[in-house]
Amino acid sequence: LARHYDLDLILFRQAGDSDPALSLPPGLVRRSSTITLPFHSRRPLAWALRNGRRWMLGSPPLLNRFSQQQSEIAAILKGRSYDVGVIEHFWCAPYIEQLAEVAKRAVLDLHNVESELHASSARAGSWPLASAHRRFERSCVREERRWLPCFSRLLVTSEDDARRVRLLAPGAPVTVYRNALPMVYVPEYPEEQVIGFSGNFEYHPNIRGVRFFVKEVWPRLVSQAPELKLRLIGKNPEAVARYLKGVVGIETTGPVKDAIAELAKVKVAVVPLVSGSGTRLKILEAWAAARPVVATSLGAEGLGARPGIDLILADTPDAFVASVAELLGSKEERRRIGCAARHTFEERFTWDTAWKSLSGDFE
Repeated sequence: LARHYDLDLILFRQAGDSDPALSLPPGLVRRSSTITLPFHSRRPLAWALRNGRRWMLGSPPLLNRFSQQQSEIAAILKGRSYDVGVIEHFWCAPYIEQLAEVAKRAVLDLHNVESELHASSARAGSWPLASAHRRFERSCVREERRWLPCFSRLLVTSEDDARRVRLLAPGAPVTVYRNALPMVYVPEYPEEQVIGFSGNFEYHPNIRGVRFFVKEVWPRLVSQAPELKLRLIGKNPEAVARYLKGVVGIETTGPVKDAIAELAKVKVAVVPLVSGSGTRLKILEAWAAARPVVATSLGAEGLGARPGIDLILADTPDAFVASVAELLGSKEERRRIGCAARHTFEERFTWDTAWKSLSGDFE
């Protein structure tokens, strides 16, 4: 966007966190404003009480968290005028009411379809969380039908999500704008005897993925190769610490500056997701690093991947164990799939390639 417009940003931060505007490259934006969200304790009891109240109200958690700052948004926007306003995430969709006052067009960038995210979490979970996700799914459908038609354009990450959105908001203009990364060189690192799983481990699909992999897959792999390590690459590893207690061979990195560089060190990247929506940046990062990926069908959804060519699909513990073990045992197979994955990244998932899908919407 900065290639075509002067940019103003409104950002959110958690109470106590540093200002995210400090991490912006110099000169990228004209001005930025940061809103501090009310403090929310992450203690288990506080989390349960907070989400229990949301369940009773039928208020989806992230929508409830991020859409309560209307007066602050209005104060920041007062007296301004824009050609285009972009809202990131459905959680912030209600701010269309403030944005519409100052922007000629309003675009909503849907990283996920929230109702599908909760639906898949309900299918993969057990009571009582599955029941809660079903209630939040219904609430999201209601809110999506309310807010999606209000926008000039809806951006989704895949054709799968485009179909879902068109059912929720018939007639609304939808553009598939793929998740993408800047073009980068393949980092050069020696392979380590490591399997990598990257992401924000506070995000509940990643929590479920860790629990599935550590319980159902990892013990069998490490029994075959005792020197093997499982590396969890990304922030908030404490959110999955309870699943790692007493399990051998697992290490965590915490936040990293360059996920692609970290993934370039592993022999195999795994994406054992059993819930979620949108498309997974963790796969694109592994592809950019030219690393082979083993993923569930849901984890690979929306990318148009070619199973057996640019990644391996595995939907059961047996399939995961067999697929990862085969790749660990064959440098040639790792190279073949990694090279094909890198080609797919370069051809379809760079910023410049993805931007072409927006021709006419922003130019």
